[in-house]
Amino acid sequence: MSLTVERPSLDRPRFFIGGDWVAPSAEKVHEQTEAATGEVIGTAHLGVEADIDKAVRAARRAFDHGSWGRTTAAERAAVLRRMADALEQRGVGTAELVTRENGMPIGFSQQVNSGLPAVLFRMYADIVEGLDFERPQPSQAGSTIVRREPLGVIAAIIPWNFPQALAAFKLAPALAAGNTVVLKPSPETSLDAYVFADAAIEAGLPEGVLNIVVGDRDAGAALVSHPGVDKIAFTGSTEAGRQIGAEAGRLIRPVTLELGGKSPGLFLEDGAVSTLLGALDGASFLNNSQTCTTQSRILVARSRYAEVVEALAEYATSHFTIGNPLDPAVTLGPMASANQLERVLAYIDAAKKSTARLVAGGGRPKGLDRRGFFVEPTVFADVDNADKLAREEVFGPVIAVIPFDNEAQAIDLANDTSFGLAGVVYSEDEDHALRVARRIRAGTVGLNYYLLDIGAPYGGYKESGLGRELGGEVGLDAYLQYKSIYASAKYLDPV
Repeated sequence: MSLTVERPSLDRPRFFIGGDWVAPSAEKVHEQTEAATGEVIGTAHLGVEADIDKAVRAARRAFDHGSWGRTTAAERAAVLRRMADALEQRGVGTAELVTRENGMPIGFSQQVNSGLPAVLFRMYADIVEGLDFERPQPSQAGSTIVRREPLGVIAAIIPWNFPQALAAFKLAPALAAGNTVVLKPSPETSLDAYVFADAAIEAGLPEGVLNIVVGDRDAGAALVSHPGVDKIAFTGSTEAGRQIGAEAGRLIRPVTLELGGKSPGLFLEDGAVSTLLGALDGASFLNNSQTCTTQSRILVARSRYAEVVEALAEYATSHFTIGNPLDPAVTLGPMASANQLERVLAYIDAAKKSTARLVAGGGRPKGLDRRGFFVEPTVFADVDNADKLAREEVFGPVIAVIPFDNEAQAIDLANDTSFGLAGVVYSEDEDHALRVARRIRAGTVGLNYYLLDIGAPYGGYKESGLGRELGGEVGLDAYLQYKSIYASAKYLDPV
């Protein structure tokens, strides 16, 4: 029985600019397909340079001449809480729409596309409300008043894999700090982002404070280089991040980059196979492995290697229910698009031609190979850490298993990558795992599990990015700048 039913039109023919719905400057249209079926479910106009310019100018006016950046923290917090309520009220429909767009299993989509954005807006409302934005301190000549002020116009560019959550990673702290924002979502999830516009209107966010223009890479490039932008916040591929970072350097413009990964899971000699298998859904197969933190390299002590390879193969073969991600019983959905499907299958084909040994999966699931963008959970053993499969980000359910002879070699292999976003260390001795984790060059490392903590800083080493998001005040600080005003001693608190 099909889970697809008749629904109202999902077309998005206009952009949200300056508090209004604005017609596009060009007839550049993207057809949004449903990941589980490959069928078109709606269309969205894509912005061109002229549309980006309108959005930035609206944000610039709102920052330079509007009230938002000069409101009190309490006033901004009240608006953010109303936005959280509005997002939450729309959460069921938003979660379903994202699932249709990118294939995310509906149970998980309800958490990260329905619940999490509201949580983040409320969290930053609480943080900003309790923050001291101006503090006098003694100086040699009297006092210095240290102020934290909003940066200005933020260019927020988000990918398709976690469109609602990653937008909220940026919008919540940026708006809480008093900035204005131009949000550019990815064409691959072109329909869901405008829920933030609906929430902004309902919450009474002043016009021009939030602007949304869906666009491709050309639109992203226009936004990054626009002279009216004060900071860039980007999540996406390392290739695109490198180009954005270069442009930001040329312009002397602050930038936060959350990029790709090729994360290791280190199964030490004293690890438990049951613990490894219990962690894989969150560590290696989350969101159909379309997650930048995916632990796609499993490094295994040679004394336990055969046992672990067999367990991983059995897990990949029998653990998952694959199918339409709108079905709550489904645990592994499709790739987000035809292009992503082709990319993942190309990596599998390349690995089959290498010296690696295919032990599970390796193609499209039977019965789901003609419709939608499905890939079998796939495991390759005997992968060399120099192989393409071990070096590059696949962004799909493909695991490379690599043996090591001793702990020092395991750490060297884990760090022998251009990335450094995430990792997991598996050991029955948590203190032992912690000692190893401290030597892994990655921004986030789990001990026997991996679960993102929104209260802790999140980001990567090396080519996995620059700067940090989340982490309470750490995430807010990325959208503030400091000013020191030299004054007399009269501003100091009396003793």
